[in-house]
Amino acid sequence: MTGARRWLGGLLVAIAALVGLSLLGPSPASAQTISLSRSEAIAELKKVRQSIDDTLTLVKAGQADAAFKAAIAGYLSHFEQVEIPLRVVDNALTVQAEGLFAEIRQDIRNGVPTDQTRDKIIELRKVLDETERRLTSTGVGAPMLVMGQSFLIIFREGFEVVLLLSVLLGYLEAARSTHFIKPVLVGVGLAALATVATVVALQVLFSALPVSTEVLEAFTALVAVVMLFYVSFWLIARLEHKRWMEFIKARMWSAVSVGSAASMVLLGFTAVYREGFETALFYQALLSFGSGLHLYIGLGIVAGLGALAVVSYAMFHLGRKLPIKVFMNTAVVLVMATSVAFLGNAIHALQTADVVGYTYLDNWPELPIFPAQATGYWPTVETVGAQLGLTLVYVAGALYMFVVRPRLQQRQSAPRPVAQPSSPVAVS
Repeated sequence: MTGARRWLGGLLVAIAALVGLSLLGPSPASAQTISLSRSEAIAELKKVRQSIDDTLTLVKAGQADAAFKAAIAGYLSHFEQVEIPLRVVDNALTVQAEGLFAEIRQDIRNGVPTDQTRDKIIELRKVLDETERRLTSTGVGAPMLVMGQSFLIIFREGFEVVLLLSVLLGYLEAARSTHFIKPVLVGVGLAALATVATVVALQVLFSALPVSTEVLEAFTALVAVVMLFYVSFWLIARLEHKRWMEFIKARMWSAVSVGSAASMVLLGFTAVYREGFETALFYQALLSFGSGLHLYIGLGIVAGLGALAVVSYAMFHLGRKLPIKVFMNTAVVLVMATSVAFLGNAIHALQTADVVGYTYLDNWPELPIFPAQATGYWPTVETVGAQLGLTLVYVAGALYMFVVRPRLQQRQSAPRPVAQPSSPVAVS
């Protein structure tokens, strides 16, 4: 009986305490934390990012006290509001973010070198991006866009390989050297394996180099932009295509005249691996900026390979002529758009790595993180300015190729009027 009374008394005290707390009401901060939705947490993340940017700026300026206050405010006033919904979906990520916040505050308090604090803030920026991904639905638009980019890369590069093979095999058949077809196909197969190995090697190289991942990703994307820029105007002009085909035919003639199977294997390899290396580079950039969307990149590859199989069957077995010009005109626009997205993401990666500064466009709309990754649109002067500049270059180039140059060629090819001989002057 005594134990039962004690248990009952404790229960009544607990009930009374709960009633009292309910009458007093929760504090504003706790009420906000409990009621915070995922969309509200994402809005808070913007304030967290701004606070750590301010912290880094103050650390660089040597204002340790102000930097410490900014770091505390960013965590207590904003990130704590994000922790509740984040802990539900990824507790480990929550703990990682909390640890980085604590380490940054401790480093500022202890006066450690600026570079050490800077590196941890850069790491925290990446954690905050991953936090937003965990709190955001992928939706439909971003996955479809990334899948389309993946499809475009593999199909465009693969389509070029199909054209090359049609030239190689057609030449061998015309020269009655069909016994060289197998060595050529062996070289093509080796080039395909080398392409896969290049993709893996790039991943290993990125993890081994003592350079920031963001800087490496940005560098790869910038190289990809340059190559896509080159490919864009090549698709318009088609001049390089003719020269490359002539080069392949010349190499084919030399290899056939030598009569070496090894030379035919090498020819098939070099003809295809060029496209394979471009493919590896483009996918490295796409994978770097496609965090959370890698499944759709894979689906794009599968769809592209399936489309290539259909195209190859139509060309080699059915003898169908394909609308190459229509494909080239469509591909050029899509390639340009992909390069603009890569450029925006490259600049954003450099901003994350603190190589390029942030100049926010406060009144510009923001996209959720997955559409932002897919389009490369981040509302800063640096990213938007770079994308706008590249777009204007494309527009100017297209105007020249489609409007100005045809008119110049038309004028040059137009027949010139023949000068009439002057009438003889009468001599008196």
